[in-house]
Amino acid sequence: MSELQINTTQNVKITFNAAGGGERLLAFVLDMVIKIGYLLILNKVFGVFEGMDEWSQIGINTILSFPVMFYTLALESFFQGQTIGKRVLKIRVVKIDGYQASLSDYVVRWFFRIVDVYIFGLGFFVMLSNKKTQRLGDMAAGTAVIALKDSVNISHTILENLKQDYKPTYPNVIRLSDNDARIIKDTFITAKAANDYQTLIKLRAKIVEVVGIKDVKQKTNTQFIDVILKDYNFYTQDM
Repeated sequence: MSELQINTTQNVKITFNAAGGGERLLAFVLDMVIKIGYLLILNKVFGVFEGMDEWSQIGINTILSFPVMFYTLALESFFQGQTIGKRVLKIRVVKIDGYQASLSDYVVRWFFRIVDVYIFGLGFFVMLSNKKTQRLGDMAAGTAVIALKDSVNISHTILENLKQDYKPTYPNVIRLSDNDARIIKDTFITAKAANDYQTLIKLRAKIVEVVGIKDVKQKTNTQFIDVILKDYNFYTQDM
């Protein structure tokens, strides 16, 4: 499984695992089973109307077939890059520049299915021949499909895992730059792993000086620096 690096809007590189060709093929098969099942139900329910002329039957069949025609486009647009098959396989469509894929991106991918899927399954062989496992539609739209089973590797970035109800403590952390936060986190991780308490003390003192906050004595050095990093992410995540 190949790695895919995405640059976020904060210019932070996050590493994902690109979904393998087998996973994408299985997701496609699951989606196809759903669409075929839908068509079989339609045929059983609406295919036995009596007294209906041929053109009326064709018209109804065409309208009722729209969910199959636009299945992938609609679900990827509404469910942030996932169809039912992709959700089951825990894979998702993303932009390779770090932005959320837009409707126009999904339209491009959907349109290229004509070539990728229905012309000898060309897209599958294209996926196997490139490191990002992109089919032609992905290349045209600037997207890739990532595996969600492997969590994002953020241990070497300034990003922190925040709970939805997280409440920040130090609003002055916005005085820090991304580079400051990155240096703090790298130093913090290294010192904590080595039980280097002197470095943690110096790092805490430097943060207090640079950020200009009133130090809270009851917090340990580890707790204090951890809160600083989380607060920085909280206040800058939408910047």
